[in-house]
Amino acid sequence: MTALKYLGGYPPALLDKVQRMIERDELGDYLQQRHPGRHEVQSDKALYAYTNALRQEHLRNAPGIDRVWYDSKLDVIGRALGLHSAISHVHGSRLKARKEIRIAALFRETAPEFLRMIVVHELAHLKETEHNKSFYQLCEYMQPDYHQQEFDLRLHLTWRDVLAARNG
Repeated sequence: MTALKYLGGYPPALLDKVQRMIERDELGDYLQQRHPGRHEVQSDKALYAYTNALRQEHLRNAPGIDRVWYDSKLDVIGRALGLHSAISHVHGSRLKARKEIRIAALFRETAPEFLRMIVVHELAHLKETEHNKSFYQLCEYMQPDYHQQEFDLRLHLTWRDVLAARNG
């Protein structure tokens, strides 16, 4: 029995289905069918441009982003996949805030839908700080199939853990 730590809160019937797919070694094939490609956003500069283009398209009135980068430490720190932050600096008598987004480095090697989902999630935090109804409505606005992509990403992370356990 595989621990389904990324799928907490989903209905038991769905968890049973995922567990059966893992036991039959079908989950990897399922994910490959649904998400066969890999995105081409490989550098931090390209990630910044990608993120800023999404912000311009959907959140024109949101604050600008000063920095976006792939962070190799994120995938181990409390299972965070992305992180947004506002860092304040004092410049003389003025307070300046820098908006930054870090994306877990594991997203360099994923399907384009997964990268978009995590970037959309972090961009939504520019408008909504909490994970509430308004936050998820904004995510759906920016990526209409957001919830399905989030679920598929959770399946992908589960499959990564299964493969890691098999390979020792």
